[in-house]
Amino acid sequence: MNRTAKSIFVLLAFCLLAGDNLSAQLLGRRGEAFDVSGKVLDLEGEGVADVEVVLRDPDGKEVGSETTKKRIGKGNFEFSKISPGTYTVSARGDAGEASQEVVVEDDDVEVELTLGAEPAEENQRVAKGETAAGAEGTPGRMPQEEYVMTEISFEMKKMAAELDHLAGQVRDLQARSEMWINPLSIYQKEIILDNGSTVFGKVVYQDEDVLKVESLVGYLVIDRSTVVRIVENVMAQEEPEYVPEQIRESYSPPPMPKLAQPRYVSADPSDRSSSRDRAANIVLVGNIAEKTDRSNNKTLAGQVKNVGGNRADFVKVNFVLRKNWSGETRTLTTFVSGSYHTFDSGITTDSSLLPGASGNFELIIPADVGAFLGYSYTIDWEEYE
Repeated sequence: MNRTAKSIFVLLAFCLLAGDNLSAQLLGRRGEAFDVSGKVLDLEGEGVADVEVVLRDPDGKEVGSETTKKRIGKGNFEFSKISPGTYTVSARGDAGEASQEVVVEDDDVEVELTLGAEPAEENQRVAKGETAAGAEGTPGRMPQEEYVMTEISFEMKKMAAELDHLAGQVRDLQARSEMWINPLSIYQKEIILDNGSTVFGKVVYQDEDVLKVESLVGYLVIDRSTVVRIVENVMAQEEPEYVPEQIRESYSPPPMPKLAQPRYVSADPSDRSSSRDRAANIVLVGNIAEKTDRSNNKTLAGQVKNVGGNRADFVKVNFVLRKNWSGETRTLTTFVSGSYHTFDSGITTDSSLLPGASGNFELIIPADVGAFLGYSYTIDWEEYE
């Protein structure tokens, strides 16, 4: 063999050795594998046994499946000879589900999965705006989150209802305490008796002998002979006349008409005193009836009687409506339907009551007056010859 042949042989041998070495290196890289291991824990950090752990590739294909250990290394799992790439490790047990994405590159990977700490894969897709069936759908909350929000909303509504109920009870207690401290906030009549006692209430019935009074302690029947005086503590307030601002300074109200002085039959002063002893006295007979029509107008009706010894003219009943607890009132007046009488001046009235006569009255309260808490009344009349 000459020198040239030897050189060619050495070159070929070197090439074969280099090729074998390169093939070995490439084969070694292709066969590179690592371990993916870890542990499945519960919410308290304890290992959970008999839990199925699945390793999947990016396409969702199952690469391996393991069951966590029971005794030594409770909750541990391990996948061997895993090629480099991206995988998903998921576990499912009685305590819930958990999943985690891992990347295998050039070393072993350790994973810890906590059951119940992460939403399930379906819920992750819903949280990203996908439905459980696929990528189509509308954004929504996870079922567990919706349940929590529903419970919180229910509790808030329950607390609001309880607060409204307690507020109503507080208002009721305040009204009752005010009623006992100041009876005049409810009842306007102050009845003074001859024994020095005072009764606050509302007269619901009266005749010549007795008064029936609604008071804080219930209904009382009072002998009329024991009554010294009845005081009306809520006075009727007339609404002021409206005067335009432009003429307010120069405006003067018209003079009030003067009431004619009553004339007596006899000029004897002694007859006058005896006539005053037999003066007219108008009292309520029975109760005042209340009714409401279809237009929501309320009607107050009743009957009065002249129990005195003289004729009463222009008999009227004044009603004071209490609109709220602040003391705001509204006064309305109605005349009694009695007998006709013509005075010397030519004026004729149909609201006169002779001694012993009775007359009816009716007051219509329009709906625009609004609601009111209660009312009191006074009976007024004039006496002429």
